[in-house]
Amino acid sequence: METFQRPVICGKCSAALSCLSSLQKNVWRCEFCGYENSVDESLAALCIGQRAGVRSDDLYLPRQSEDDYQNLEDTLVVFCVDTSGSMSVTTEVPSSNGSVTYVSRLEGMQDALYRALFTIKQRSPHRRVALVTFNDEVVIYGDGTSAPITLRDWALVDYDHIWEKGVTYHIPHCIAETYNHLIQRVKELREHGATCLGPAALASVAMASRYPGSKVILCTDGKANIGLGEMEEAPSLTPSAFTPYFYTQLALDAVQKGVIISVMTFEGTDCRLADIGKLADATGGRVNIVSIGTVAREIQSVSEDNVLATGVKATLLASDGVYFPYEDENNHKLVREIGNVTKGLEITFQFAVKPDFMEFFLQKGMLPFQMQLSFKTRDQHRITRIITEQRPATTCSRIFAGRLNMAVLDVHCAQLCASLTMEGKVQEAQRQLKAQQDLLQQVSKWRPIQKEESMYGNWMETMTTICEDITTESQLTLSDEAAKVVYQMKRASSVRNNNNSSNTVNVQKKTTKKKKAVMEAV
Repeated sequence: METFQRPVICGKCSAALSCLSSLQKNVWRCEFCGYENSVDESLAALCIGQRAGVRSDDLYLPRQSEDDYQNLEDTLVVFCVDTSGSMSVTTEVPSSNGSVTYVSRLEGMQDALYRALFTIKQRSPHRRVALVTFNDEVVIYGDGTSAPITLRDWALVDYDHIWEKGVTYHIPHCIAETYNHLIQRVKELREHGATCLGPAALASVAMASRYPGSKVILCTDGKANIGLGEMEEAPSLTPSAFTPYFYTQLALDAVQKGVIISVMTFEGTDCRLADIGKLADATGGRVNIVSIGTVAREIQSVSEDNVLATGVKATLLASDGVYFPYEDENNHKLVREIGNVTKGLEITFQFAVKPDFMEFFLQKGMLPFQMQLSFKTRDQHRITRIITEQRPATTCSRIFAGRLNMAVLDVHCAQLCASLTMEGKVQEAQRQLKAQQDLLQQVSKWRPIQKEESMYGNWMETMTTICEDITTESQLTLSDEAAKVVYQMKRASSVRNNNNSSNTVNVQKKTTKKKKAVMEAV
């Protein structure tokens, strides 16, 4: 149901009046917290209507809302490309005539950009595209039609200065007008110098921040070693040495401005993906490791990710006596800031019942749940969607074991274990993995496991190996390969699609001279 009215909200827990609500003498006793609210009878009739006792899905729209908010042409794609000296490293690539040629990482990146720019021009000629490169300085080319801006020396450690330069750079024209200029800029790129990744990412996000729903595609082959966010362990003479704060702050700024950051690194390199991957994890982007042969395909795929909504916040309400494990809140209301949302994103929640409320809930038989989704559309209008329904309670898990949706449970376990691993709670992640394996065995006794339910058949082994590797090494530093797997598991989905092509991860253990397990994700 769509309405231009505002939802009627409980004065204590912020639950919304819904199809499950009932009124007595204009008083609504909240079904979630028991608080008594005085409600106007006309508003109650609008919210409850003729749907009392059934599932409701209501959309609260602003009065000035229009239907053209999904126009994607105003968004900006920023390619943020590493041109440091290490991009000159070459790889053997078989040619069409059977001979072997050597292609550098930069040449592979240039070819990938040529293809991506051509595709965007063909499919979205009005889309805006910009280019930023970095080595021991940051060069902002924009749409390639104007003189570039170069940031070097002291400018690489001044957060506010970099942001201002990026956000005030002239507005890019559509790619139909700038395609040839961008191609020429890409063709002229040469590799040299160090890697000031942090300042380049900051300048790119600043440029994209003017257009909510824009994206930054960050491609690098080395560890940030100069400027803001540097990761080198050597002592630094500046206060800009790497700290998690820089990447955390940049991710927060990107989320607030509705910018998605995707991160790509080259295989065989050490880029501290566990750290820079936080930019993608927080903003809804992708994390991947590419090769000369796959970089073009991956950039193409990432450039097609379109933002459906920004500033997304989910509020889940259950009955008083229910709580949500592994969350900061320890009550029956959970608020989760999601940020940017692209197609295929799945968010899972886990709840439990406090022992003192067991008998009370069993007597009630049905428990209410309400999901409130607040988000901004492409035209920056704030929309609220409220879904309310009730579910039955039982004392016997065997009754429903055969009807469990294992695909959803697998996704939840993947996301939870990946999050716990990133937080350093490795033993708890291992405990959850063991519980999921036991549950899968029990369900298999009641019914055969369907193919779509077993798509995560080997991710448990993957996560188990990663956890064991961390425990063995007595450290919480993840290799780039392990970080890639963990970040992809955090965005696991129960539905296979083009945006989720690497849900099934094959893992092999290889022994190095130090007898350390190295993860190889295929």
